[in-house]
Amino acid sequence: MDRIPILRMGETLLVTIQVDMQDQTALALQDDLADRIAKTGASGVMIDISALEIVDSFVGRMLSSISGIARILSATTVVVGMQPAVAITLVELGLSLEGVKTALNVERGMAMLAAVRAEQRHGG
Repeated sequence: MDRIPILRMGETLLVTIQVDMQDQTALALQDDLADRIAKTGASGVMIDISALEIVDSFVGRMLSSISGIARILSATTVVVGMQPAVAITLVELGLSLEGVKTALNVERGMAMLAAVRAEQRHGG
């Protein structure tokens, strides 16, 4: 089974999903991310899905689940690079990705995480 690498950039963990995920890979990513957030104290998780051309309901639920786990561990999740077809599919599947922040690209995602951190530091 392939593991998806998790890179640390300061207070942010960056995950770039380059392959269409199988269920086991998605579950392993969920566990790996939870461990890394707990070990590093990361305040942000950015998941780049720009290489994903198709998603199913399992992957959509997994993104929501990762966001929920991260939130419980005091980290904000931003999903970046969503293709229009992926967004349409998620809506058609009835998955709103509640609690998941989205941005068009990594640069905007990093800016979003920086804004969230600034707000948290100033009692927001």
